[in-house]
Amino acid sequence: MTTALDVEGQLKLVIFDCDGVLVDSERASCQATAEFARSLGLAISDEAAHDRFAGKALPQIVEELETELGHALPENTAFKMRDNLVRIMKKMAEPVEGAPEMMQKIRSLGMPFRVGSNSSITEMEVKFERAGMADFFPENRVHSANDMDEPKPSPEVYLYAAKREGVLPENCVVIEDSDTGAEAARRAGMSCVLLRSEDLPLPPFWPAPGFVRITHLSQLVPLLSDVVESQNQA
Repeated sequence: MTTALDVEGQLKLVIFDCDGVLVDSERASCQATAEFARSLGLAISDEAAHDRFAGKALPQIVEELETELGHALPENTAFKMRDNLVRIMKKMAEPVEGAPEMMQKIRSLGMPFRVGSNSSITEMEVKFERAGMADFFPENRVHSANDMDEPKPSPEVYLYAAKREGVLPENCVVIEDSDTGAEAARRAGMSCVLLRSEDLPLPPFWPAPGFVRITHLSQLVPLLSDVVESQNQA
């Protein structure tokens, strides 16, 4: 059951994660990572890869693989993995169910929005184009934790998005689906809406002030509308 969203300050910015929130690419990405891991001789199933690597930036994944292997991989490994993912996403990336309709309503609401993702800018450009959502996300409103070398759970990509918008962290709400991203929002001092089905566990730190779960994107705009209406009446 969805509860009301509690934003510490006046809501002035919505920051979306990309994978699993806007674009359905997480499982395909993790499957490609699993195939790469198996090519190195590691016994990692597609399902295990999703549980281990969902929401993580490629350099983080490379570090984990190196630890398991017990030796370093070539310096360009993360770049090769990214190029492979870009090729996959050109064929497989699709919008998360309800994402285009939700974005139209967010736009009609007049609420500024940005993207903060562990994916690279190059990856996101391909994903948004393939998913038919590129018009919503001009490059100057899309920010990459990977390209900043500050992957989540570091809060830096979200703090940077807020700074670019000229608002304080307490004026922001983050839309996330992963524990890693939700932790980044918590460290940033921002409210968070977690998109997650009821049969999946919540992050270890849950419950937390300003955090609420939804199970479908159709629930997001009513939550935000209630906050805006409450602010207008105050």
